[in-house]
Amino acid sequence: MTIRLYKSYTPGTRNRALSSFDEISKTKPERSLIQTNHRNKGRNNRGVITVRHKGGGHKRRYRIIDFKRNKYNIEGIVASIEYDPNRNARIALINYTDGEKRYILHPKNLNVGDKISSGSGSLLNVGNTLPLEEIPLGTSIHNIELIPNRGGQIVRAGGTSAKILAKEGDYITLRLPSKEIRLIRKECFATIGEVSNNDAFLVQSGKAGRTRWLGKRPTVRGSVMNPCDHPHGGGEGRTPIGRTRPLTPWGKPALGIKTRKRKKLSDAYILRRRV
Repeated sequence: MTIRLYKSYTPGTRNRALSSFDEISKTKPERSLIQTNHRNKGRNNRGVITVRHKGGGHKRRYRIIDFKRNKYNIEGIVASIEYDPNRNARIALINYTDGEKRYILHPKNLNVGDKISSGSGSLLNVGNTLPLEEIPLGTSIHNIELIPNRGGQIVRAGGTSAKILAKEGDYITLRLPSKEIRLIRKECFATIGEVSNNDAFLVQSGKAGRTRWLGKRPTVRGSVMNPCDHPHGGGEGRTPIGRTRPLTPWGKPALGIKTRKRKKLSDAYILRRRV
């Protein structure tokens, strides 16, 4: 994937950097693999806003992604590479030899016409899914299961990959994109390769309207609010926050306070915390 840069013809093209979409081979999604996608826009079941800065945005249809990759020992052919508005990675449409079609996360360097497979004993090719115990050390992987047969839950964002560091007993040691090192059961499945669209972090909207199209509403600093609206509010002109440390709008500590539970069960599997 490449990034398309714009000259400053208008205020909206100044600092704009968008994806060139060179790898996209099909514009309309597979009708059998899409469903309606109702978005709550930050509201709960009573219609009360519980998450700020969400709302509006272009309507999206959800693409059903195969995170489990449980078509074992059935060969599939990459039919197309498509855009997915619900994630920053690209997706690939797979036509299996038994006639079924499925979407998967598109791995980098997997092209239209390539063949993929999943299951124990599959070849060590990009896009194939195998148990962690069968993947050699140093291999880059993504779409990794945390619990066997639940489906891939981590390392699914564009341009991310994890690396296998060691194998000992029933557990495999992985280094995740956050630099966290943790243990995962050897029976869990993972897909070989790196997720495509590794330049997603370079995208810049260029104007506020494009951000609104994505369903993001404006964010207002607490220091410019009134005291009744935010702990940082009030004062004449540009004033400090007037507190010993930054607080959320509800008076809880913010900016650097750890919120992870102290006795979380997965702590036993984490060898080194993320940076």
